[in-house]
Amino acid sequence: MDTMTLRDEIDALSQEIEAADLPSADEIEAFRIRTLGRKSGAITALFGRITEVEPSERGKTGQALNALKQQAEARIELAQAALTSSDGAERTDLDLTLPGRVPAPVEPGSLHPLTQTLEEIKGIFRHFGFDVAEGPEIEDDWHNFTALNFPPEHPARDMQDTLFVEPPPPDGRGIVMRTHTSPAQIRIMEQQAPPIRVIVPGRVYRNEAISYKSYCLFHQIEGLVVDEHATFADLKEMLHVFAQALFGDDVKMRFRPSFFPFTEPSAEVDIWWADETIEGGGRWMEILGCGMVDPNVLEAVDIDPERYTGYAWGMGVERMAMLKYGVDDIRLFYENDTRFLKQF
Repeated sequence: MDTMTLRDEIDALSQEIEAADLPSADEIEAFRIRTLGRKSGAITALFGRITEVEPSERGKTGQALNALKQQAEARIELAQAALTSSDGAERTDLDLTLPGRVPAPVEPGSLHPLTQTLEEIKGIFRHFGFDVAEGPEIEDDWHNFTALNFPPEHPARDMQDTLFVEPPPPDGRGIVMRTHTSPAQIRIMEQQAPPIRVIVPGRVYRNEAISYKSYCLFHQIEGLVVDEHATFADLKEMLHVFAQALFGDDVKMRFRPSFFPFTEPSAEVDIWWADETIEGGGRWMEILGCGMVDPNVLEAVDIDPERYTGYAWGMGVERMAMLKYGVDDIRLFYENDTRFLKQF
């Protein structure tokens, strides 16, 4: 068979492929077998006859056969795409005769009330000249307890109060989820010489019974000042001015004697929470603990307690938010109820 005869068959098959009507999946499959099938496909058969062509023409003939194969494959893809589009059109429930719909308005998001309170507190202390630092949430025993003057038998080390990342060794000391932001005091004093004036916000974790005023995780802001001649009077004035900035000039607060291993003397600070529904018209709510940095803590980080004194405090952000927004249950902050969050 000469070259023209084979080329004529290629041209004729090309016209047949172009004109093929493939309205269904069965007809598409039959067309594929008829043209590209390995045993009976017309194009496959033409490839088998290429040896009949003169050697000088085999290159051009091979190119024509490859183009024919690509044409058949493209025709199959086009038919399959048309079939899929047609099926989708039949299944749609879109009524093109309906008038256009106005999309529902997208409600803007907002910051969580805890985030709002945290940022406001940070802004107040920045205005007072404090730096803002961070510390790790997973702590070792040295930073979380020992360097803060917790004796080995202190109950806070017990698993009933502390969440251990791994089972504690026999000496009770291990890796813990920090129980307060106070470990950041140690890290800062290890790295920075006085004067120090810094706050450290962050999450803390305790193995506590959950109630309207207590949760297993909460947020604290640790404050630390170390300098020559820092006094308890400075601490009281600092916290009073802060409370006025956050709650207003008429805020009622009180200091109560307390005890913390890392401060001496120590105090707890309460804010009056007005509530006309209870006897007395309200109640006192604790918002922070504070005190003068114990000399043992300064010695643990190689700061001379004869030259420097310091004061520190740790305040609960949730308690602040409860007072500020009149929220009577701390659990509401963690339930992700949009009815509650939309109010802020």
